[in-house]
Amino acid sequence: MEHVTTRRGSRRPRSEVPAAGSASPAAVGSPVVAKASSKPVMERLIPVINKLQDVFATVGERDALELPQIVVVGAQSSGKSSVLENIVGRDFLPRGTGIVTRVPLVMQLINVSDQGSAGAAPGAAGSEGHGTAATAMAADPSTAAAAAVAAAASASEWAVFLHSDEVFTDFELVRQEIADRTEKLTRGIKGISDSPINLKIYSPHVLNLTLVDLPGITKVPVGDQPQDIERQIRNLVLTYIRNPSSIILAVSPANSDIANSDSLQLAREVDPEGDRTLGVCTKLDLMDKGTDAMDVLTGKVVPVKLGIIGVVNRSQYDIEHRKCMREATRAEEGFFQKHYPGIAHRCGSAYLGKSLNKILMHHIRDCLPELKRRIKDLQHKTEHAMQAFGDKLEDEIDKGALLLASLTSFCNTFRAAVHGQSPDIADGAHLSDIFHETFRRSLQDVDALDDLGVDDILKAIRSATGTRPALFLVPDTAFIALVKRQIRKLEDPALRCLELVYEELERLMQACAVQVVSRFRPLRESIISVMSELLRKRLQPTQAMVENLLAIELAYINTSHPDFEGGARAFARLMQIAQAEAERDAHTNTDRDAPLAAESDPGPPEVRSPEQQRGWYFNLLGSRASKPEPETPSILNRGNSVELQRESSYIHDPLTEKQRMEIELIQSLIQSYFFIVKRNVQDTVPKAAMHFLVNHVTDHVQNELVRALYKKENFEALLEEDAYVAAKRQSTAELLAALNRAALIISEVSGFDV
Repeated sequence: MEHVTTRRGSRRPRSEVPAAGSASPAAVGSPVVAKASSKPVMERLIPVINKLQDVFATVGERDALELPQIVVVGAQSSGKSSVLENIVGRDFLPRGTGIVTRVPLVMQLINVSDQGSAGAAPGAAGSEGHGTAATAMAADPSTAAAAAVAAAASASEWAVFLHSDEVFTDFELVRQEIADRTEKLTRGIKGISDSPINLKIYSPHVLNLTLVDLPGITKVPVGDQPQDIERQIRNLVLTYIRNPSSIILAVSPANSDIANSDSLQLAREVDPEGDRTLGVCTKLDLMDKGTDAMDVLTGKVVPVKLGIIGVVNRSQYDIEHRKCMREATRAEEGFFQKHYPGIAHRCGSAYLGKSLNKILMHHIRDCLPELKRRIKDLQHKTEHAMQAFGDKLEDEIDKGALLLASLTSFCNTFRAAVHGQSPDIADGAHLSDIFHETFRRSLQDVDALDDLGVDDILKAIRSATGTRPALFLVPDTAFIALVKRQIRKLEDPALRCLELVYEELERLMQACAVQVVSRFRPLRESIISVMSELLRKRLQPTQAMVENLLAIELAYINTSHPDFEGGARAFARLMQIAQAEAERDAHTNTDRDAPLAAESDPGPPEVRSPEQQRGWYFNLLGSRASKPEPETPSILNRGNSVELQRESSYIHDPLTEKQRMEIELIQSLIQSYFFIVKRNVQDTVPKAAMHFLVNHVTDHVQNELVRALYKKENFEALLEEDAYVAAKRQSTAELLAALNRAALIISEVSGFDV
């Protein structure tokens, strides 16, 4: 028979522990039990949040939801621990020098009524949060809570840790357990840890609250503390107070300038408007004589929307001499009546507890709709993750069918991703960008006249004419040689386009493999290997096809293409341009010379030679009569020196008008034909990539995978599940169960009008 052990040493059979929802012997016939179900919904809000905290803390997902809670922040030795003990009404927190609180302590204070208890804590409302121990357990049927029922028969106050099934009725042992657990979580060093300790305290002297006690803020490392202790504590505090659902309880001592308060400074960083910050001013009794904190407590120094409440804690002398909490509470009330009579009614630990209870309930009410929405969203995401992990493999499962289903799922996902139909994977829109943006821009960057200078054109014309000068302007062979040279420059962008398509298919393939078969690493690696080989095999014929497309363009220069400008049209266009420029220049010269002509006598009319009268186009076609015969070099100047002289003169002599016209004409023809070829390449290369690479791979991927992998001897090896995946499936299943339970818990207040 199982037993429940308490720190008092008593052992009680678990069968005698009242079941969840049943009343304890002491509570039978109690009117409180009968009224428990009629408790206002507002008072049930904090217990609901407590249950949600327990659910997610149990599965190690305490940050899965940003739950409303009160986060206590303060500098080291600011009296933070004493404030918490005053609220609880018990000595239970570790004390000492240096940083004593080194891990977050999540405390749930649960108000329970006990027929044997003398009364409620000071300031506790008569029916606020009341219920018997059994009633509290009915609302929280956890193992620790069930054990607490057994202890409640002999004690009106007890504590339970989430990491232990033991029930603590001696709060000295609670202090020791906190210290021991802290040492375990921090591994015996003087640093801090973000792993929390979860503690529940059941008492008739507390109000329902959820508090998080954090390490005190410090500036200088002492002793064995890490050198970056300030940064560690700051990051830990910010982690909790950044939660928009948390209430910040900023504790500041009155005997130091509150304008320099570390807690208020941190609170202002995350809550600049102060909408969720409540200030607590401690050590009012230690202020210098003649001074008081009236301006601070009334919000005139540091305005805080939720207010600043003054408290007086027990001194170190009182603690060492075991001054009880009730005496400390009476002394605190007397202090405020004497020194702050005008605001005494809203000062003190009792008022602080009631204020926190009220603020937290209203804050939970405001956060409830968003909390419900987050739970629903997390449920959907977690269910989707569970589907991706699949069912746990059993020995009798048909592994052949599972392997075939996995291969089919991968193929379908890959095809959908390529064709832009997959919402979860960056899809085939990238392929479209490669074809219509990246490739188009790379072709535009290749100019028809890149690296084609005047010397290159003149050399080509000279080489094409040979020993006989051209009768007309541009020889066909010169144009063909030059345009082929430029067309070859389109091959690099075309092949680079194929490389980008290949890389994009590899990326999509790996993304699909990770998504679909993440649970089986050997199968995922095998799929990636087969797919990579298939892509490599298809890349070679695709590259050959693109090279052939460029070779086709180079094989025949179609000067009869309907879109090609042609020599006659180009020549006519250039002559029109030249004639228009000549007329414009003549008109400009006439306007400029007219005033000079009016001042001087007109001279004899200009006599122009026949060549000048025929115009510039006569020189353009070439008139040998108008040029002096070149001087014949002497016999001494023949040989290499003569050839070099001719070459140098040919390149660097000023261009004749005929040469300029030839250069402009051949440039115009190259640009016209290059545009045609560029347009053809821009159209045919993506088609070749789609046909020979993309479509072929998507059409044959399933056949290739089944042929290479679907072999009975490979089933066992391919379907070996990673230990990480199994653990992840287990944790995801636990989280999903926690979310489902959270949805049921929060539905308890679904009828509350928020």
